[in-house]
Amino acid sequence: MSLHERRLAAVAPGVTSVLSSYVAHASGGTLTDVDGREWIDFGSGIAVTNVGNSAPRVVEAVRAQVEKFTHTCFMVAPYSLYVEVCEQLNALTPGSFGKRSMLVNSGAEAVENAVKIARHATGRQAVVVFDHAYHGRTNLTMALTAKNMPYKQGFGPFAGEIYRVPMSYPLRDGGLSGPAAAAVAIDLISKQVGAGNVAALLIEPIQGEGGFVVPAPGFLPALRAWATSAGAVFIADEIQTGFCRTGDWFASTFEGVEPDLVTTAKGIAGGLPLAGVTGRAEVMDAVHAGGLGGTYGGNPIACAAALASIETMRELSLTEAATSIEAVMLPRLRALAGRDSRIAEVRGRGAMLAVEIVAPGTLVPDPAATAALAAACHAGGLLTLTCGTYGNVLRFLPPLVISDTELDRGLEILDSAFAAVG
Repeated sequence: MSLHERRLAAVAPGVTSVLSSYVAHASGGTLTDVDGREWIDFGSGIAVTNVGNSAPRVVEAVRAQVEKFTHTCFMVAPYSLYVEVCEQLNALTPGSFGKRSMLVNSGAEAVENAVKIARHATGRQAVVVFDHAYHGRTNLTMALTAKNMPYKQGFGPFAGEIYRVPMSYPLRDGGLSGPAAAAVAIDLISKQVGAGNVAALLIEPIQGEGGFVVPAPGFLPALRAWATSAGAVFIADEIQTGFCRTGDWFASTFEGVEPDLVTTAKGIAGGLPLAGVTGRAEVMDAVHAGGLGGTYGGNPIACAAALASIETMRELSLTEAATSIEAVMLPRLRALAGRDSRIAEVRGRGAMLAVEIVAPGTLVPDPAATAALAAACHAGGLLTLTCGTYGNVLRFLPPLVISDTELDRGLEILDSAFAAVG
């Protein structure tokens, strides 16, 4: 029986995969399957392996920790690694104020805890989120997520007191300025929710699954200012944008925004499951003893991997590496857009870039062409991912340690895919 036949017999069909091949080895900017075929990796496990797969420091740290102990549960028998990761998060996330952190297993769990903390700290219940947002697959985070299919279809009813307002989406909102787009959202909050009822305003500084939507300048600062005036907790979901991905440690810093709470996951631990909530000490301290935690949260092996990943990011200057990747990719993507009218926009920051695919001469999304282009990339040896509310965005998330040769080869395959798909 083939490996794929075994999968069909053993794995729930609701779990799907981008590639039909099975990975045997991954390193730097490449993946190799069980048959020896290689792909340039423009996915990074969805922005997880920022330091590359099996980064040397991560492997060494994990091996050393496994030999010491694998689990005690920090809530039962604490250990220094958990404390050290929290110290690093407190130092790295935006904001010069005092902070506290707590660790969990996944991005969705981090978002759930951020909402819990905000509600407890404010005594309010309403949570404001945005069009095109993605925050996870648990019941609460599905409610926070905008896109129905495949994330929400048939899984309701969902958690209540969630309110959705328009996102700044320069390609599709008529080119509203950031402050003007924020004013639209704030007006809806005031009319439909009431500022005094809002516990939290939750936003991705650059949207991920929603299409790598970069809000117009001034949008985030205006929302931050409103949250402060309303007494609401401003939560930045930096799960996909964090840990050097956008050319800084966190995307909020590009406009000087200092969130009250920051959720992290994905790129923190070199591929091991770890996530966190970091925020103002007075907000984090509001929760009663025992109100936060989880059996595996801050697992010692994942914490060791996170500390090694952060050390690698510093040692290899991966914020600068992301900026260098942008400097190579953006001109090539813009040149491609100049040759192909199906590309309505090239957008993103650092090593978080995307192209939106439409019917030529329009803004009508073309998910079929997007899927065909992605399939052509895969056939040519480039792993790239799709995203977007309309399924019409090709996104690019190469590992920050990708070599110049690998990056160039990936872009050549991308060019060939556009040429091949008429």
